[in-house]
Amino acid sequence: MKTKQAIIIRSDLRNQNGQKIRTGKIAAQACHASMAALLSCFRKYKTSDDTTIYQTEFGANSVLNDWLNGLFTKVCVSVDSLDQLNAIYESVPDDIPKSIIKDAGLTEFNGVETITCACIGPWDSEEIDKFTGNLKLL
Repeated sequence: MKTKQAIIIRSDLRNQNGQKIRTGKIAAQACHASMAALLSCFRKYKTSDDTTIYQTEFGANSVLNDWLNGLFTKVCVSVDSLDQLNAIYESVPDDIPKSIIKDAGLTEFNGVETITCACIGPWDSEEIDKFTGNLKLL
């Protein structure tokens, strides 16, 4: 099975000066989205000594096994607006790992929380392409 993550970045984002956001900011937001989607596959709980534990189990033929023990394939694509990002995100069934990232606005967005990107997967590549296959590569 071929698996991947698709990271969807908004291309319409501008900082407080009206300039496109920095490449480093885009990279950081994409990393947040990738990690959040992966962690959605894990159970999170605290122990009695306040230790946080993330735990998951998967079989040899599972999507997670293929992705975690494979190439960590990712593709970064772009959308033109928040509405387009939300429509794609909402169309993905809940059984597929996904995340949406809201930036706190501390560096680029003048204190305004801003949804910057989303991630779908890790999941079967062909299934992800149903939602993102028509989008432009970043």
